[in-house]
Amino acid sequence: MGALGRVKALPSEVDMARMVQCVKLGQEAEGLEKPPFKGPLGQRVFDGVSKQAWKMWLEHSKMLINEFRLDLMSEHGQRIWMTECEKYFFGEGAALPPDFKPEESK
Repeated sequence: MGALGRVKALPSEVDMARMVQCVKLGQEAEGLEKPPFKGPLGQRVFDGVSKQAWKMWLEHSKMLINEFRLDLMSEHGQRIWMTECEKYFFGEGAALPPDFKPEESK
């Protein structure tokens, strides 16, 4: 090895977190690494939803899947899930199912 030893490379843009102005949190936060699904809504989510807000949606969507008994393998179930996703981030917010009762903490 020469007198300089090893030269460390500067971090590339690939290594740096992608920041977005999150529509759910109302602040700049780390963005998703790739669109969560194909299509225009997937791109909108990628462009304007943070990792933290996406995790919040996944938790909320678990409740929707269970309460509405959604089958995400069916076109009907996927359509409902996508509609609720769009409302959650870009509309009036996803509503809780009418008969939903949160579990009581022990």
